[in-house]
Amino acid sequence: MDHCLAKIRTKHEWHCQKAMLRCFASCLYLYCSASLVAAEAENQIYQIISDPAEMLGPDSCTKCHENEMQAWHATPHFTTFDSLHRKAEAKAIADRLGLGSVKRNDTCVNCHYTQQQVDERIRVVAGVSCESCHGAARDWIALHNDYGGPNATKESETPEHRQERIETSVQAGMNNPTNLYLIARQCLACHTTPNEALVNVGDHAAGSKEFELVSWSQGMVRHNFLRTGGAANAQSAPEQLRVMYVVGVLADLEASLRATAQATSKAPFGIAAAQRAAGLKRKLYDISQRVSDPHIDDALHAALSVPLKLNHNAELTAAADSVGKAAYNFAAQTDGSSLAAIDPLLPAPAQYKTK
Repeated sequence: MDHCLAKIRTKHEWHCQKAMLRCFASCLYLYCSASLVAAEAENQIYQIISDPAEMLGPDSCTKCHENEMQAWHATPHFTTFDSLHRKAEAKAIADRLGLGSVKRNDTCVNCHYTQQQVDERIRVVAGVSCESCHGAARDWIALHNDYGGPNATKESETPEHRQERIETSVQAGMNNPTNLYLIARQCLACHTTPNEALVNVGDHAAGSKEFELVSWSQGMVRHNFLRTGGAANAQSAPEQLRVMYVVGVLADLEASLRATAQATSKAPFGIAAAQRAAGLKRKLYDISQRVSDPHIDDALHAALSVPLKLNHNAELTAAADSVGKAAYNFAAQTDGSSLAAIDPLLPAPAQYKTK
């Protein structure tokens, strides 16, 4: 079906394909139990795919998300496209690794740029852009903006169709923010710098040490225009911020456990990863003492069950898998209304990252 979608050319074929997709989504929704859908999603939550052939580029988002694009233009995620390769520090890191151009090697490009296959060639087309966070869009862009028919709108969409649309979009590779973990894992896949040679040989910083999901997402990179129909860049509700804080800790812990598992020597990369994981264990323990939640308990049990030492790759990876699963389920099943006890842990708006 995805292959057919990529080949559609005429308007008639397009509408037929959308009808088929809606039919498929309806069948899935009616005949699959919630547990089966969750199990299928679980199989995908660890897969972070950025295939240039599946990338459409940020211009494909502009028509429907103009306000979001303007907000993006004011962030380092956007400006890095024109600035990073000119920085002496970036050039020095690349030189130490023997990589040449910052814009022409996967080590740098994977986290600092967006690649797209254009005319059979892979090109860097933007900095950290829409698909860096929401996933390569070729297979899901038509699904996520189908509100139920050619004349349907976001306002007229039924709750049942919205649920179908979200589920099928996620299955097609979209990191939909209805589950905050799907976004958080993207952030931490880069902000923990999970590359041993990059840190130990290239002398790159071992992650963004001050990264915390609420403060880093609610400042200059916030782009919550959908909630207000484009009228304003909305603040997130307290309940959502609570979920975001916990999910951020869990996703950070997962990524740090994975980095620790990858370490092959007692050097800056492995030491920093283990120290980061240890600090996040303490944060998660603090959260667990303030609220009662089975997913938090599952993640904490998994994290505490393994030593943060070299030569424990299998155990650390299994623990990371368990933390990731707990984070996904927590984000899917928790609305934040029962988490008021963690409010003292949340950063104040004055602490939000603005530059």
